[in-house]
Amino acid sequence: MIEVALSAASALKRMLNFNAPPLKNTAAEPVWKVLIYDRFGQDIISPLLSVKELRDMGITLHLLLHSDRDPIPDVPAIYFVMPTEENIDRICQDLRNQLYESYYLNFISAISRSKLEDIASAALAANAVNLVTKVFDQYLNFITLEDDMFVLCNQNKEQISYHAINKPDIMDTEMEGIMDTIKLDKKLRENLRDARNSLFTGDTMGAGQFSFQRPLFVLADRNLDLATPLHHTWTYQALIHDVLDLYLNRVSLEESPGSEASPAGARPKKKSKKSYDLTAADKFWQKHKGSPFPEVAESVQEELDTYRAQEDEVKRLKSIMGLEGEDDGAISMLSDNTAKLTSAVSSLPELLEKKRLIDLHTNVATAVLDHIKSRKLDVYFEYEEKLMSKSTMDKSLLDIISDPDAGTPEDKMRLFLIYYITSQQPPSEGDLEQYKKALIDAGCDLSPLNYIKQWKAFTKMAAAPANYGNSGVKPMGLFSRVMNTGSQFVMEGVKNLVLKQHNLPVTRILDNLMDMKSNPVSFIPPPQTLQTFLLLAIVFVVGGGNYIEYQNLVDYAKAKQGKRVMYGCSELFSATQFMKQLSQLGQK
Repeated sequence: MIEVALSAASALKRMLNFNAPPLKNTAAEPVWKVLIYDRFGQDIISPLLSVKELRDMGITLHLLLHSDRDPIPDVPAIYFVMPTEENIDRICQDLRNQLYESYYLNFISAISRSKLEDIASAALAANAVNLVTKVFDQYLNFITLEDDMFVLCNQNKEQISYHAINKPDIMDTEMEGIMDTIKLDKKLRENLRDARNSLFTGDTMGAGQFSFQRPLFVLADRNLDLATPLHHTWTYQALIHDVLDLYLNRVSLEESPGSEASPAGARPKKKSKKSYDLTAADKFWQKHKGSPFPEVAESVQEELDTYRAQEDEVKRLKSIMGLEGEDDGAISMLSDNTAKLTSAVSSLPELLEKKRLIDLHTNVATAVLDHIKSRKLDVYFEYEEKLMSKSTMDKSLLDIISDPDAGTPEDKMRLFLIYYITSQQPPSEGDLEQYKKALIDAGCDLSPLNYIKQWKAFTKMAAAPANYGNSGVKPMGLFSRVMNTGSQFVMEGVKNLVLKQHNLPVTRILDNLMDMKSNPVSFIPPPQTLQTFLLLAIVFVVGGGNYIEYQNLVDYAKAKQGKRVMYGCSELFSATQFMKQLSQLGQK
C-alpha cells in the first residue's frame, strides 16, 4: 500500500511536537499545549489521531479557532488552520489579546506573503513578535481516510461537487475556480517539495531528501461511470456508507429507547445516538471491511463464540480456585490452575478490548442487516449486478419497482437509473412511460431521470458506454452451521451472495495503462522510471468517489502482485447524497 496515512499522520505528530521529530520510546513527560484548529483542520486530524493519542502528545485542550476561548497565558498554542482572511483576522485578535504563552502557526496550505505580513503587523502592534515562535506551511490540504485513500475536502464540498461541475448554467469563472480548488498537479508538486510529508515515501525519509519514484497518475471524470455510485453494494464498508451514517470513519447508530413504556401523558423517549470509530487499530475491521456481508456476519459470530469460551474459562478457573478445603482433588488442582488463572487474568485487558470490538461490530452489522432485510437489498444488489454484466434476468424490472415490499422509493429509482445508464438502447417511449408511471406510483421523484436522459444523449454522441466487465454474483447456498445455531444474526430470507471478481470502468482504465494494453496517454516516462510508473498509481476521480470503486481498486491491486494503487476523489458521497445532486440537476 502507498503509506499516505502514515505520511499524513507522521506529519501531524511532528507538527504537534512543535515541528520537531517526535521522540520514540521515551518516558519523559510531553510538553503540555493547546491545539487550535478550524473545521478543515478538524476534518484532517479526526480520522488519523484519536483523543487519547492527542493527550499522549501533550494536547490538553483542542478548540475551534472561532469559538470563545479563555486566556491560558502559561501554555503554548499550536494552530492548524487554512490561511483564509477570516482565520488570519482571528489569529491577529488572539495575538492582541495575548491568549497564550507562545504561538506555533501551521497553515494547511501555503499562506500568501500579504497574509503573512498581516500577522507580522498584528504581532508588532501587540508587542508579541517574540511570542510567534514558528510559522509553517504543512501542505496537508486533503483528508486521509485509509492508507490508500484520500478526499480533497469535506467543508464547502458543494463548491466542487458533481452538481457544481455539471450544472448547465455554470460560468467560465466558476469552472476555473473549481479547477483551481482541485488543481492536483499543484498539490502533488507541493507535496514533492515538502520532505516531511511526501505521498511517495514512508516515515523513514530524512529531511532534505526527495523520492523520485513518480507514479502513474490517472485523472478520471465521474461522468465516465454514473452507475457505480448508484449501485446497491454487498461489502461491509460500502454497505455501512450506503445505509448508515458514516462520516470521517465514524459511524453513528440510532439506539432504541428500550422496551419500557413511557408513563401516560409523558413524551415518548427520544432515540439516542451512539458513535463508533472504525480505525486501523481494529484488526477485525481491517480484515473484513472489504468482505461480503454474509462473511462478515459469520466472522462476528465466530469471534463472539471464541470470546464467550475464553470468558467461561476464566469463570471456571475462579470457581475452582474458590474450592478451599473441599477435597484432595480440588487442592491438587490449585498449583496448576493458579498459573492458568494468572495467565487468564493478565489477558483480561486484551479480552475486554476484544469484547468492545465484538460489541461494536455486532451493533453495526445488526443495523446493516436490518436495512438489508427491510429493503431487500440483496435482491437489488443481485439484480443490478446482472444488469451491469448483461446477464439473463429471472424477474422483470417492472415487478421489482411495483413490489411495495421491495425497497424504498430511492432504492427503486437507483435500480431504474442503473438499467437506463447501462442499457445499449434506451427503452421505447411507450415502455418508458410505463416505467415512469410505476415509479411515480411507488413514490419516486423523477428529477434524477430527467438529468440522466440528457446525460445519456450527450455521452452517446461523445463516447462509448462504460464497460462493467464480467460482473455478477454467485449464490453460495445455505449459511454455515455457525449462523444457524444460536446466532446473533437472523439471516433468514437473506441470500448468501458472493462477489465474482471483476473490474469496474475506472479499474479497467487503470489496468490498461499499467499493463500497457493501450496508450491513451501522450507521455511515456523515460526507461529508468518506467518500472515504477507501471507499479505505482494514483487514481483520482473529479466529481466524487465512493467505497465501491475504492474496494474494486484494492481488490485489483491485491490480485496484481507488486502493484500499489491509491484512490482519491474531490468528495466522497453515498448513493443518497449523489441522488440529491442528480435531482438538483434534473429539476425543470
